[in-house]
Amino acid sequence: MPDCPLVLAPMEDISDPPFRVVCRQLGADLVYSEFISSEGLIRNADKSKIKLDIFPGERPVAIQVFGHNEQSMVEAIRLIEEVNPDIIDLNFGCPVKKVVSKGAGAGLLKEPDRMIELTRLMVNATSKPVTVKTRLGWDIKSIRIVDLCEKLQDTGIKAIALHARTAVQMYSGDADWTWFEKIKENPGFHIPLFGNGDVRSPEDAFRMKNQFGVDGIMVGRAAIGNPWLFREIRHYMAQGSYLSPPSIDERVSICRQHLYESIKWKGERLALLEMRKHYRHYFHDIPNIKPLRLKMCETMSVDEIEDILSQITQRAREY
Repeated sequence: MPDCPLVLAPMEDISDPPFRVVCRQLGADLVYSEFISSEGLIRNADKSKIKLDIFPGERPVAIQVFGHNEQSMVEAIRLIEEVNPDIIDLNFGCPVKKVVSKGAGAGLLKEPDRMIELTRLMVNATSKPVTVKTRLGWDIKSIRIVDLCEKLQDTGIKAIALHARTAVQMYSGDADWTWFEKIKENPGFHIPLFGNGDVRSPEDAFRMKNQFGVDGIMVGRAAIGNPWLFREIRHYMAQGSYLSPPSIDERVSICRQHLYESIKWKGERLALLEMRKHYRHYFHDIPNIKPLRLKMCETMSVDEIEDILSQITQRAREY
């Protein structure tokens, strides 16, 4: 693992194996799965089981699990171990209502002592490295993240990824990166800290690392349809200059790879539907591209997608 690893964040309906493989090809050093319900896993739910799939070419990979019930979490970790991930990650940061209402995800920020005990139980339940992803606190009045990170570390986890917003903030407002610096200045804290939140450009990553002292950088929404961001960040951090943007041919090639890997993994219909969230990002800045993007998001025909990709390539060469 290089100095300051670049990590693909866990994102529901985004961080699936096809996208993880693409991100690894284009510079991500570590990729995280979508979060997986411990209850879904132990109940053998298809939607949860499929998220355990790991493709060749995407390792190292972390499988992320969430839950509140101790027994269910232990059973889920046993099932996760069977697919031999490189890391098992505990989600204590998801702010979505259906998760926090069950006392899971960021809901555990309301119960920090329970979060610590649950983490210790998970560390003791597996021989795999365990990491934690969390947020600053439930709300601005309850931020105790410096102390919490040290206590989580002392359970035996190997790293913490911190999204520098509160749960109440969801994804609004600005991430407060000053908390990274405060955590790193704590003499009792010594495991790697991965910064997450508002990394949208190579400059953002450079500033997070050099001004706020994180040990690694986790990229989330900015990588959707833009997996080249990892490559661009790595170049900027090493050379201090911008890498040339990907050509249209490369964008089309990666989009096509992403599509066909998705079809192979989840079937044509679901792949065509879920790829729609990626298309506008893959081709957002090509002149007069909007009508073609709209067609891509409406069609349920792979042949028509192929035709549109050919048109994008041709149109780009005309400008």
